[in-house]
Amino acid sequence: MRYLFFFSKEGNELSVELLQTLLKMAPTVDEELKLRLYTGDPSELALAEQFLKALLEIPFAFQRVDVLLFKASLPEDVLNVKQSFSILEMACGELKNNRLFLKLLEAVLKTGNRMNDGTFRGGAQAFKLDTLLKLSDVKGTDGKTTLLHFVVQEIIRSEGVRAVRQARERSGSISSVHSSDLSDDSLHESEDYFRKLGLKVVSGVGDELQNVKKAAGLDADALTSLVASLNHRLSKTKEFLNTSMKSLEEESGFHNTLKKFSSEVETEITFISEEDKRIRSLVKKTIDFFHGNSAKDEGLRLFVIVRDFLLILEKACKEVRETPRKVKQPAPTRENSSSSPMPSPKLLLFPAIKDRRVDGSSSSDSSNDES
Repeated sequence: MRYLFFFSKEGNELSVELLQTLLKMAPTVDEELKLRLYTGDPSELALAEQFLKALLEIPFAFQRVDVLLFKASLPEDVLNVKQSFSILEMACGELKNNRLFLKLLEAVLKTGNRMNDGTFRGGAQAFKLDTLLKLSDVKGTDGKTTLLHFVVQEIIRSEGVRAVRQARERSGSISSVHSSDLSDDSLHESEDYFRKLGLKVVSGVGDELQNVKKAAGLDADALTSLVASLNHRLSKTKEFLNTSMKSLEEESGFHNTLKKFSSEVETEITFISEEDKRIRSLVKKTIDFFHGNSAKDEGLRLFVIVRDFLLILEKACKEVRETPRKVKQPAPTRENSSSSPMPSPKLLLFPAIKDRRVDGSSSSDSSNDES
């Protein structure tokens, strides 16, 4: 008991767990009044009541405990907030600057425009990222090949060629391509080699967007609440210092510790509040970059969409890798040609979406929708 008195009055730190337990024990107004008015033998009280009666002898005991809890938990709370801000900032940079991710988006857009060629939906300049999650839902006539497989196949060759060129330019300093992959120069002329190498590059895009994945796991509401809570608890601490503690004219260790803490933490929390505004603005600008200006608050949904797409993409790349590549059909000869032109391979594979958007909606939908 003396130990608790000493720490409560001098302001030295108790464990967070103990302070939380003490706050849970705080009596109601009626219970506190009964304990203060009790004049009988303290030993006749239950142990918990004896403890509370002794604790109430310290002026504003539970307010002190609340301040001590704020002080004890602040370092971890500040660290969590700053780490979340850092993840969000890096995630925004990854999305806007990752070459391969942007190339995938471009490939999706081009594929959609090719399939919508000749319709009012052709020539689209943008699409919402939600569409990425629907690419694997649109299947070809074989029931297995999806639009995402088609997009992957469209870019892996060029990525393979690019990887080889970069590896040669680095004069043996190879990052994404192992030296063993380039040991046989004759393979460089192989289409299959370029595609295999490009598939490795495309399937690894998720490794370049690690902070996007982390950002998708953050709780935007919880982060906002934590920042607001820090400001609220600072205000309560300053009010306690300037009213209740001031009325006591107490020059104890607790009072001095509280004044120093209040001054130091105000600078830290002010910085966090400003960072909160900056990161919110950065996230909003990133959302606008991909979705256009929108009054709707989407929170961190953008990162969730990309994270889920990366999982789908990884699965599609694995399926492309495990599926034997079909041999190209020979050019039509006089014997096998007909008077009508050969249909486009994309229409043979996806005839149902000849006049459909990439996201699966029909051409009869409103033409005001974004493609």
